[in-house]
Amino acid sequence: MTHPTTIAELRKANYHVLSVKDELRNNLIAKLKNKEQLFPGIIGYEETVIPQLVNALLAKHDIILLGLRGQAKSRLLRELPSLLDEFIPVIKDCEINDNPFKPVCNSCVEKIREHNDNVEIDWIHRDERFNEKLATPDVTISDLIGDIDPIKAATKKLHFAHEGAIHYGIIPRTNRGIFAINELPDLQPRIQVGLFNIMEEKFVQIRGFSIRIPLDVMMVFTANPEDYTNRGNIITPLKDRIDSQIITHYPLSLEDGIAITEQESWTNRNGKEIVVPFFFKEIIESIAFEARKSEYVDQKSGVSARLTISAMENLISNAERRAIMNDEEKIVPRICDMQRVLPSMTGKVELVFEGEQEGSAKVSKALIGKAVREVFKFYFPDPTLRKTERGNEQRSESRTASRKTEFDIIVHWFESGNQLQLSDEINADEYFDSLNNVPTLCDVAKKFMRVNERDREVLAATMEFVLDGLHQFSKIARDEMDNKISYKDMVSSIFVPGNVED
Repeated sequence: MTHPTTIAELRKANYHVLSVKDELRNNLIAKLKNKEQLFPGIIGYEETVIPQLVNALLAKHDIILLGLRGQAKSRLLRELPSLLDEFIPVIKDCEINDNPFKPVCNSCVEKIREHNDNVEIDWIHRDERFNEKLATPDVTISDLIGDIDPIKAATKKLHFAHEGAIHYGIIPRTNRGIFAINELPDLQPRIQVGLFNIMEEKFVQIRGFSIRIPLDVMMVFTANPEDYTNRGNIITPLKDRIDSQIITHYPLSLEDGIAITEQESWTNRNGKEIVVPFFFKEIIESIAFEARKSEYVDQKSGVSARLTISAMENLISNAERRAIMNDEEKIVPRICDMQRVLPSMTGKVELVFEGEQEGSAKVSKALIGKAVREVFKFYFPDPTLRKTERGNEQRSESRTASRKTEFDIIVHWFESGNQLQLSDEINADEYFDSLNNVPTLCDVAKKFMRVNERDREVLAATMEFVLDGLHQFSKIARDEMDNKISYKDMVSSIFVPGNVED
């Protein structure tokens, strides 16, 4: 399609210029009627955040997304330009994307006065109509709105009082578009005051100039509630001018969390076959769920979705490292690889005082252990209950020792003085053969996890999952040293010096 190139051609084409908010509203209505997906890649907000955002856009509101870190606030704002028209006309070479039919800047007004409808126009894409700024203490009014440019004045031989001497800031340059400020409370109060006119009267005034430049800008913001007390505040008059405040949240279900991690994590490694058993995805996501309710983690700070994304990438990287060292084509994670995800966790959880006393590494290991325990319960019966007692949930100590569990033979093997040592560097055959020395372990894994016996790598990882689950239920002990993990009898390990994991 050939676009008009002058204002005259644009008039002849009967083109109607809409305000940004009308444009967003019209395109949103069309998508709703066609039942199109509004914000691809945004998972878990379908019934909560997105309906509120849609209502705000239909009402032509300026908005703020309020939520803890890692809740896709910025990503959601960056999806808004998809609701703009693909292209719109602007006066050619205009710094503020002026409306060809109703220019507001001095240079465009002069150009039309001189050339009338023969003034040339350009067409800009929707992606060029979105700008964002991270609020930091050093942001100035000049950055956002503009200032007098002495070099520009000298070059054009203009007096400082001339409008042509103005250097426009990022907000005027986003005229007829969407402007986002991330982490709004970090903006100094005096700078927030400078946003008042833009929010209410929709114009800017620079350095006391008598001129006023009406802008057509949709303003959107993000903020973290924790910032209100730690680093700053949103001043009340500005908060009052933001029409809709929308609260974001972390994934409400494990399934949503897994889908987000799968979407965002980088898992394609040099064309090698990567097989991640589903229970690993559940464990990784459960770590975040456990952290978000842990007494050692500062809940006001939040636990970002970036934790699970980084953890999954490190888990696969350790499996990839092993495959490279052993010249193996298939990359399959193991439970013993979980100790290698600690660097993804220790920097992403803010600890309360008790947690700081424990240490970030120790708290992170405990979170991994709790996650393994929770996922183990999805697939296996409670190892602390006898078979005949699970119906009424009575503890095994209240029954005779003659009754069995599915794990008795495994536990008895360790109680007989046997130990199993594993490493995250041994090859797949050695790993499987070591685990297969534990009687009935393979049968238990196949019975409850329904693993294909021919897929030895996944079966072996599942067998280790069984052992680690028994450890989390205090049925067997586990020692960690360097890159080696040893499973042993729980009782005997109490009386033997070592580093038994809690």
